[in-house]
Amino acid sequence: MKKFLINCILILLVFICYFLQSNLFSWFNIAGISPNLFVILIVFIGLFGNRYMGAIYGIVVGFFIDYIFRSKVGISAIALGIVGVSARIFDKNFSKDSRITIMMIVGILTAIFEIISYFIGAIIFSFDVQVWQFIKILLIEVVFNVLLVVILYPLMTKFGYYIENEYKGSRILTRYF
Repeated sequence: MKKFLINCILILLVFICYFLQSNLFSWFNIAGISPNLFVILIVFIGLFGNRYMGAIYGIVVGFFIDYIFRSKVGISAIALGIVGVSARIFDKNFSKDSRITIMMIVGILTAIFEIISYFIGAIIFSFDVQVWQFIKILLIEVVFNVLLVVILYPLMTKFGYYIENEYKGSRILTRYF
């Protein structure tokens, strides 16, 4: 029952991110560039969820984003799926207790998401790659996402450790007894 409730809350968070992304941050942007809340959410799910949770939510949310915002379906699904898998890899290798570590993880995975989305979009839509314009957009979005993580970090860790305890649990003693 608790896992069902957690998944309902995560789905509600997806819709809240959609509302904030499409409405609020269309007004509050930096040089016309808004943050990508979906990347932050998928990194959060990948860090604190179980083995496949980040990838599954990444792919499903990616299809949702592509269906709503883009004409070709699959670009964001691939990129967010990779972000979810990468967050799981970062979870195994780094501590989630440090705000700076989470900021670096979100910054790196935001850059990976944007690079994958941009170059797959360039291949599918066959447009000219404008490197300097892309770097400007990438840097502003990374800074914006990192600033949001600084603000959201206490909420992320509090709910995240609840998810982690429920899904992963503390099974150290079960191996020995």
